[in-house]
Amino acid sequence: MTKTLLLIVAMAMMLFMGCSFNDGHSDLMQKMAAVKNKPKGKIKPIPTFTPYSPYIYSAAGLRSPFTRPLLEADQRPVGRRLNVAPDANRRREVLERFNFDGLSMVGTLSRNGQLWALIDDGEGGIHRITEGNFLGRNYGKVIKTSASQVDILEIVPDGSNGWIERPRALSLEEKDG
Repeated sequence: MTKTLLLIVAMAMMLFMGCSFNDGHSDLMQKMAAVKNKPKGKIKPIPTFTPYSPYIYSAAGLRSPFTRPLLEADQRPVGRRLNVAPDANRRREVLERFNFDGLSMVGTLSRNGQLWALIDDGEGGIHRITEGNFLGRNYGKVIKTSASQVDILEIVPDGSNGWIERPRALSLEEKDG
């Protein structure tokens, strides 16, 4: 029994020694060394995304398209006065050539106690206005100027051969760069 035990132990030792001296992975080691020696690739930079600019709904003050329109007989003229009409004989000012929506307030300045608002006409021109000046195509008259806003009263047709007054405002806009 000792001979068989000795024979089993010897065979097991030869088996373990055979695994450690196996040179069957030399081609794999060469391939791994070749891959490690290759030049490193470049990683593409992270793409840049433009910042989100929210959409400003400009028709929030108008009638909802989902409500039933008023009948013409039920409508009452709001803001209509009998003595409201534009002065056709008045000499037109420079800013009256531009649509109101294309104008923007970009600053103010004060001279001799008088506050002037600086208005960008949208075509590269900056104009100064104060109370009593006119702007826009709807006979808009400047009622009040402040450091952050210009209040305007426009005279617009009411649709029934008359005129109504419509208040509007230009607020100071901050522009980036």
